[in-house]
Amino acid sequence: MTNSCTLIGRRNMAGDCEKKPVLEMMQADGGDEGCVTYVLHNEDHTLGNSLRYLVMKDVDVEFCGYSITHPSESKINFRIQTRGGIPATEPLRTGLTQLNHVCQHVLNTFQARVDEFKGNQDQSME
Repeated sequence: MTNSCTLIGRRNMAGDCEKKPVLEMMQADGGDEGCVTYVLHNEDHTLGNSLRYLVMKDVDVEFCGYSITHPSESKINFRIQTRGGIPATEPLRTGLTQLNHVCQHVLNTFQARVDEFKGNQDQSME
């Protein structure tokens, strides 16, 4: 059985499991909801670059970029600035949804080709 702390958290000094957030929102006090930096834990360029590409396709997004704080840390700072008072969470949510659809399409296409290949292998053996 896998220890849940190894998957979702870490142990503190008392030995208790602490859950570590996957996503944090960094915003200045009284800051604009259209200008937000998100900290995504346990992520790297794979998510950062593809998500940045999809978020930037939104016409209401003025700026979108990400940075990796340090090579030894597995987190990225993902910044979104929007136009017209639109909250930055909207293009982030839309981008994540679109990325999920793209990944699902790639997975389905790959699985269909694997099944097709296996079917051809079975026919050639007969």
